[in-house]
Amino acid sequence: MQIQKTSLISGLIIAFFTFFIALLVSIGSEALVRAVNSVIVAVFLLLLIIFLGIFFDIIGTASTAALLPPFNAQAAKKLYGARQAVTLIRNADLVANFCNDVVGDISGTLSGAIGAGIVVKLAQQFALIDTVLAGAVMTSIIAALTVGGKAVGKGMAINHCNAIISRVARVVAWWEDISGMELFKNRR
Repeated sequence: MQIQKTSLISGLIIAFFTFFIALLVSIGSEALVRAVNSVIVAVFLLLLIIFLGIFFDIIGTASTAALLPPFNAQAAKKLYGARQAVTLIRNADLVANFCNDVVGDISGTLSGAIGAGIVVKLAQQFALIDTVLAGAVMTSIIAALTVGGKAVGKGMAINHCNAIISRVARVVAWWEDISGMELFKNRR
């Protein structure tokens, strides 16, 4: 019963933070697209958001596939980032949930919204564009780039999981050094 209660509380906390992260990122990207008022910048932002979704999916997948013993040995030798790598692997469920689900879903939602904005801008600039067809094509392009990119990324994540986690752990260690905040304070 305790595991279910803990999972429910964790799920609610993640949902709460996801709402605010998505809201902030959505408002920020929408404001950027409107301020620049350029289809080219909107396409660049769209590609950036799709890439970030793929990038975080790679990290989440790598955290579940990485092997703990090499990082335990590195942590015993006090190599930079090894302690963070051990923490990432021990908390692979949380890392994967955040990277694959939270960031992935936010990037999917934002890419759809930005894609719709691009279609509207193109329809305003070129009166001959069929918005239904353009919207379907845009959705298909976004889906193809996202799914194809994640398929390639998952292969990379599984085949190079320890190298990926090592690099991510060094970034986490660097972040902890400059910010003074531990990523997984009081965790496994």
